[in-house]
Amino acid sequence: MTIDDIRNIKIEDFNYPLPDERIAKHPLEQREQCKLLLYSNSEISEHRFADVPSLLPEHSMLVYNNTRVINARLRFQKAGGGATIEIFCLEPVAPRDYAQIFQTTESCTWLCFVGNSKRWKAGSLQHTVAIDGCEVVLSATRGERRGNAFEITFTWNNADVTFASILDAMGEIPIPPYLNRSTEPSDLTDYQTVYSHIEGSVAAPTAGLHFTDGVLAECDRRGIMRRELTLHVGAGTFQPVKSETIGGHDMHTEFISVTRQLLEDLKNATAPIIAVGTTSVRTLESLYYIGLTLHRNPDASEQDLCVGQWTPYTEGSPISTTEALQAIISYLDRIGSDTYIGSTQIMIAPSFEFHVISGMITNFHQPQSTLLLLVSAFVDDGNWRRIYDFALDHDFRFLSYGDGSLLLR
Repeated sequence: MTIDDIRNIKIEDFNYPLPDERIAKHPLEQREQCKLLLYSNSEISEHRFADVPSLLPEHSMLVYNNTRVINARLRFQKAGGGATIEIFCLEPVAPRDYAQIFQTTESCTWLCFVGNSKRWKAGSLQHTVAIDGCEVVLSATRGERRGNAFEITFTWNNADVTFASILDAMGEIPIPPYLNRSTEPSDLTDYQTVYSHIEGSVAAPTAGLHFTDGVLAECDRRGIMRRELTLHVGAGTFQPVKSETIGGHDMHTEFISVTRQLLEDLKNATAPIIAVGTTSVRTLESLYYIGLTLHRNPDASEQDLCVGQWTPYTEGSPISTTEALQAIISYLDRIGSDTYIGSTQIMIAPSFEFHVISGMITNFHQPQSTLLLLVSAFVDDGNWRRIYDFALDHDFRFLSYGDGSLLLR
């Protein structure tokens, strides 16, 4: 397919009927007992998620996203009992680094969605919250508008309190909007993977929600290698494709972090690499194009290394995956770092050539979504519809708290 063919893919071709009652509002009490659809050699079968260790290819490498969902939703009430203004933290502005912004004291700036923004014309909002027995006054000041979001500067009156502590005390876990319910106390644990530990996401990498310590231990027992990466999931993951064709949809930017050790392990892998979740897929496949850029230009700038939405369909594949990964390793050696930190806007759509992964674990995604496009690209030739028809006919539960699938090539 040419780039024009890809841009002209109609999103309506990726629609399917999803009754509301098939959307899981809560996870099963025992996460690993949810259903699992296995797609392998074009055959479809039903299992339990607890069977994953025995269904994975022998000695395969399981790569998952260790990001942790933050309490990104903050509620302020205007003075005098006025309107409630909801501020949803999307990504850091100052400081730009995720680790740094959570440790800031007294002030930081985020790009945020603002709910009920028409009722917030000017001035600062304030909210008093108790942290470690002290009353802390948090102020929010609205700055520059960027698309549908605003730069919001937060300030507070206690230099011993970090922004991470403020979010923990005042914020709410931002569960997906399609659940059509308020956040509940159970979501504080239900909406986190058992291996999450790097704070920064405003949405969970939900394919990993089914894993338990027991399932991971069984993977270890069977010789399945487990490796981590970080992609901080943004609110854009819920953004529907509103244009008639995918060429009219702008992919959101996501921030990734990959260690030199993981790059070495990927480069030297002799068994299949299985990504847990679409976030891991996008990170791993972005690495090829980052390496391709560095292979051509070892002195490429940070901006040049950001993988664009259409990069995979215009750059071709003139080098091997091993060469691409080695180019990133050599780049880290030159700059004296053990971690590659960058960003990607990659769109994975039909005709995409996968360079790194041989399989993925994922949930069942919304109709007409970029995540469904990704699944379609992986299983080829419209097989996504066979898979989703099977799931609908066999009472699988859909979306973030729903059942899972293991897709193998």
